[in-house]
Amino acid sequence: MDKYQLFEQLHLRTGAFVIPNPWDAGSARILATLGYEALATSSAGLAFSIGQQDSAARISREAILQNAQDIVNATNLPVSADLENGFGADPASCAMTISLASETGLVGGSIEDATGNDSNPIFDFSLAVERVAAAAEEARKHPFMLTARAENFLHGKHDLDDTIMRLQAFEKAGADVLYAPGLPDIAAIRTVCAAVTRPVNVVMGLSGPTYSVSELEQAGVKRISVGGSFARAALGGLMRAAREVKDHGTFTYAKDALSSSEAEKYIFTPPKN
Repeated sequence: MDKYQLFEQLHLRTGAFVIPNPWDAGSARILATLGYEALATSSAGLAFSIGQQDSAARISREAILQNAQDIVNATNLPVSADLENGFGADPASCAMTISLASETGLVGGSIEDATGNDSNPIFDFSLAVERVAAAAEEARKHPFMLTARAENFLHGKHDLDDTIMRLQAFEKAGADVLYAPGLPDIAAIRTVCAAVTRPVNVVMGLSGPTYSVSELEQAGVKRISVGGSFARAALGGLMRAAREVKDHGTFTYAKDALSSSEAEKYIFTPPKN
């Protein structure tokens, strides 16, 4: 409950905050040590780390929740989870996912309206709303903050009006936070924020334009996540180091690496009570 209340206050206070996305316990501890106030899991980051594709079909609910629990246990920060599409098309599956997520110690999580089916990538409007309503009803039984995601722009449906209609319906269905990843520009972000009354999450670090925290705050954004981009940044460092050794036979990458003592300080220091 203490973590939930802290998480809730982050959404109620003035200004925007950044909620970065670790992919395991070690990266969670590093981010906590750097002073972030809350964390969110990344299904993409997890997928990269275990050599899988980022999809509910490839990574089970059990694996997602075990990874989330590892991150929850790594720090004393509130943690929200990427819960994919609820691991089932029916509303009851979404509700069950929220219930199981709460049992891990998570204080929040997102349900998206993507089907996982390339031929029909977005759930029909009425079913999408029913799924959020079921998830929200379950979330109210726990200290749990529900984020509802409208996935149009990640699946080639660049329809801002439909996206806003979905977010407004998700808000009426009980979602606490609203999120439309992949919005094309700051004007679209501003339009979305003005169209709803609940806090809006925006992701930075994907392809396309990026904006500063202050620019997003001025547009009305409350919460800023980074998705799998921190994990991809780490993989980029690995690739540069590996290519240097393979292609040139040199090891200058080591000068930019964390020292063993610094890594241990971040990763092996237990969370403070």
